[in-house]
Amino acid sequence: MGDSSNSNLEKSIVENLQASCATPDDLLRRVAESMIDHMSNGLAGEKSDLKMLLSYVNDLPTGQEKGLFYALDLGGTNFRVLRVRLDGRNNVDIQRRSWVIPKDLKTGTKEGLFGFIASGLSEFVQEEYEHHKIPRETKREIGFTFSFPVNQTSINEGILLEWNKGFNVSDTIGKDVVACLKEAMKKANLDMFSVTALVNDSVGALAGAIYMNQDVKVAVILGTGSNACYIERMDAISKIQRKGDQDPLTALSGTTIINTEWGYFSDQGVLPYTEFDVLGTASHDKGKPIFVKMISGYYLGKIVSKILLKMAESSEKLFGEDYTAPVLSAEDLNHMHSDNSDGLETVGSILSKRLGLKVETTLDLRTTVVQVIDTIIQRAARLAGAGILAILQKMEQDTPGLIHGKSTVVAIDGSLYEQYYQFKLYLEEVVTELLGPDVVIKRFQDASGVGAALLAQTNSTCDR
Repeated sequence: MGDSSNSNLEKSIVENLQASCATPDDLLRRVAESMIDHMSNGLAGEKSDLKMLLSYVNDLPTGQEKGLFYALDLGGTNFRVLRVRLDGRNNVDIQRRSWVIPKDLKTGTKEGLFGFIASGLSEFVQEEYEHHKIPRETKREIGFTFSFPVNQTSINEGILLEWNKGFNVSDTIGKDVVACLKEAMKKANLDMFSVTALVNDSVGALAGAIYMNQDVKVAVILGTGSNACYIERMDAISKIQRKGDQDPLTALSGTTIINTEWGYFSDQGVLPYTEFDVLGTASHDKGKPIFVKMISGYYLGKIVSKILLKMAESSEKLFGEDYTAPVLSAEDLNHMHSDNSDGLETVGSILSKRLGLKVETTLDLRTTVVQVIDTIIQRAARLAGAGILAILQKMEQDTPGLIHGKSTVVAIDGSLYEQYYQFKLYLEEVVTELLGPDVVIKRFQDASGVGAALLAQTNSTCDR
């Protein structure tokens, strides 16, 4: 089963890791306090990790909207086209098509990526005609869900700040992503579509979830990437006050949705940051914000792989010779984490196949790997809980009585929460610990697409 020196080494590495990644409640509350400070600074236009971007979504759904709407959703792994029918009674009927984004397009050209999207949209239009007899030339308003950081200048315009989640498409930084989409649609003869709303995925999730449940106050994306948004009072956003009432989009009355871009949070003074959270040498991954790396699916496998490499470097016999730790995926972690067999056969199989091991793993080693995964997943979920705590406390500060003592729903969308059962359990556990039973988190499938389609219709007069 392996010598005792290796077992002691593995135990030492795991114990040190668990100590470094520990997230007791008092630490999570310090994380939340720091995030609140950054939120306040971001709303004031001062130096802040959190960008606190305006969404230009100032009219929230009532649940009574009805009609047929469209959405295009570009995420970290797939892009989807959705046809959404709302009945005005909180019910949703969705028809969707999904395409996996080829890896080469994620680091290719603007024409390649947006041309691929337009091609899929063209397929969708053809299928509508064949199966639903909707003529190709029928005018359609579409909301564009774009899950990357943009600085919105209106409801249907936004300048790309940077790529993340493994994307690094040339000649797009600083460009209006709606204009990029329109250019590709024009080349594909898709002039039947009007892009009337540009929506961050978290903003879309909040709008879609509110349509289905009026108790929703916050939306969080926990998938390939991560982000969160919430409802804020206009008069609490001091960075727009100097504009006065001259611009109706930034009027000081009412509320709006704020896109926090919380992945940028990087306060190493409070975050349980380790050497393994320094990821990547590629230009598109260097220097990226810390929080998103610690909680999102795109990075969790990378972190575990770095830990395994450290273990291998500490003992040549552990994984055999020439071990280079190929990167595991969040899906790999999930399958290993949920292995309940006595011999952890699934863990052994994945380690052998995905990491190309030339030696058979021992049960002790497989157990150690599961402990490593559990440590990183638990930290991720609990840090996400700290972020939710920060947002709700900020809302309560701005509007006393809005949250405290009332039923509050936090909408969750994204593959990590949807598919990773142990992550989901840890998140639900920490939210109850920090906020009590009146705050519940609830999954709203396809909420970001529903929200984008809904906002496309409600902002149809904004298309230019």
